[in-house]
Amino acid sequence: MPQLNFTVTPDKCVQCDACVQDCPRGIISRTGELPEVIPARECECLECQHCLAVCPTGAVSIFGLRPEHSLALTPEKLPSAQQMHTLLRGRRSVRQYKEENVPRMVIEELLATLAHAPTGCNDRDLHFLVVDNRQLMKALLEKLLETLEEKAQNGILLPELILSAVTEYRDNGVDEIFRGAPHLLIAWAGTKASCPKEDIALALAYFELLAQCSGLGTVWCGFLELITDTVPELRSCLGLGLDTPFYAMLFGYPAVHYARTVQRDEAAVIQRFPFPGGNGAS
Repeated sequence: MPQLNFTVTPDKCVQCDACVQDCPRGIISRTGELPEVIPARECECLECQHCLAVCPTGAVSIFGLRPEHSLALTPEKLPSAQQMHTLLRGRRSVRQYKEENVPRMVIEELLATLAHAPTGCNDRDLHFLVVDNRQLMKALLEKLLETLEEKAQNGILLPELILSAVTEYRDNGVDEIFRGAPHLLIAWAGTKASCPKEDIALALAYFELLAQCSGLGTVWCGFLELITDTVPELRSCLGLGLDTPFYAMLFGYPAVHYARTVQRDEAAVIQRFPFPGGNGAS
């Protein structure tokens, strides 16, 4: 953990104790004029920065991070509830892409924000591999296809879905693996992650919504996991260990535009507690 360096600016502190009350570990206290962290408890810090974020006057700094360098969370800067409803209802998996690269600056901005996705116990042991050039995507696809074809020729039994995808690409030029997307994002979790699968899914879900707000299309790429499960040695070309949990997402500028949301409000099965016939109070 980096040096805590919890500091409070005296002329900004209004002694509201918001930082004291909101600290998940309860290591901030105020016995005098200013909140403080007892040195012996610094090692318990989750590095969540709640104290910096919750202070209404910007008096708290931690890890050398100053509140004036954070984004202000004012109502006019946040999407409305209706905008969020529309975004989520209108989200589509995109399987048709334009043959152009997304500018690297756009990708870097998305990944920087992605670092704020929640992780179990705030472990933040997530790693990302991005293919930010469509020529590299084509080279990666060719590597996968050649390896799969070699395995099949050597008598290795491959799932029919994989064999069909290889044939479809070779015979008809149809890419069922990467869908012709110019970019790939792989999220994988390290050994310190308490909830590796959940962390990965959350990060990619965040990325999906961020990307679509930036005019990009996305689709979850389960095919890559199927291929690497079938031929584990292909993990090495992606920088993954044999047991490293991961998932992938394809993205790029969509070649299709969806004009409206779909209608499936009743698709979710909703139950309320207590269950009918249970022992809970009515």
